[in-house]
Amino acid sequence: MTVKADATTDAGDRLAEPLGGSANGSSWALDRSAPRRPEARRRPSRTYAALDLGTNNCRLLIAEPAHFGFRVVDAFSRIVRLGEGLGLGNRLSDGAIERTLDALSVCREKMAAKDVRRARLVATEACRLAENGPAFVERVRDELDLELEIVDRKTEAYLAVTGCASLVDPKAHSVIVFDIGGGSTEIAWLDGQAPHAYDDPCKRIRAWDSLPVGVVTLAERHGGIDVTPESFEGMVEEVSELLMDFALVAAQAGRAQNFHLLGTSGTVTTVGGIHLGLARYDRRRVDGMWMRHGEISTVMQRLLHSNFRQRAENPCIGKERADLVLAGCAILEAIRRAFPSERLRIADRGLREGMLMKMMREDSVWRGGSQR
Repeated sequence: MTVKADATTDAGDRLAEPLGGSANGSSWALDRSAPRRPEARRRPSRTYAALDLGTNNCRLLIAEPAHFGFRVVDAFSRIVRLGEGLGLGNRLSDGAIERTLDALSVCREKMAAKDVRRARLVATEACRLAENGPAFVERVRDELDLELEIVDRKTEAYLAVTGCASLVDPKAHSVIVFDIGGGSTEIAWLDGQAPHAYDDPCKRIRAWDSLPVGVVTLAERHGGIDVTPESFEGMVEEVSELLMDFALVAAQAGRAQNFHLLGTSGTVTTVGGIHLGLARYDRRRVDGMWMRHGEISTVMQRLLHSNFRQRAENPCIGKERADLVLAGCAILEAIRRAFPSERLRIADRGLREGMLMKMMREDSVWRGGSQR
């Protein structure tokens, strides 16, 4: 494995650009001649959409610009398990494709209802790995008039950083940002303090990597229903080996002042929700929360000593993710061992928010700061 280090001073080398699509991001080709609700025609639309089709989830966010940021006007998330079986094979299954097409159809209607003016629709590891990934993208185009962009790993890592960097402690001189996905895990080292709230956080990326392992693929290889301490440790060891090269390059990260970890994924938000004892997951309480090292360990031990039924009954996990949560914890544990930190900040935001911020920056929708 070759770790991707961005140690030059040329900011242009560190900016993630789309792998495909137009210069303004991927388009979506919904028939604009279709009838619209009257309220959609009363004012020009300033609505943006970002869709993240991952190995496990299909997630859509529709938003309008606000004062340096955006206001969410609609959202959608559904577990589709597009990458089901990819840990053992190299093709998207017919069942996974049908589930995903159903979810994408819902997204299409939501974008039409909100009169979206610009969108970026990305597919990640499942479509990158599957030999029929390009054929699936063509089918989405033919049947739904949606243009999916299969992004490369660097773009995915940089978008994840862009989406959650606002949660970095402004006093921190070094941060490890990670995104535990269904089929891959992106990790980046942000070096130095943020010079300005408006500054592009990707300019601070000193090194990054994309590990070819996520909660779905890891659980399929090791088993996610009956997880023992021994099988859990086997998952941690597998991820630790994949992480080794990046850990060597970013070894200095943890020595900087106010160093901390920043994680974005269903794994870390689940750990946060369980720690808070939520009767129902609440994004407002979890997004941006801090957890101490010992608190994380306590939650992970609780999960490790629970059975599948107990995990499925936990309101912050649910039946659809009960077989994946410990694989995610194993990835988190490997990262914690490589970069020991007393603090972890949890982000319930990521690729979608990163895409929205990038599109709005490109359109100069904000006034003041660096957007003048």
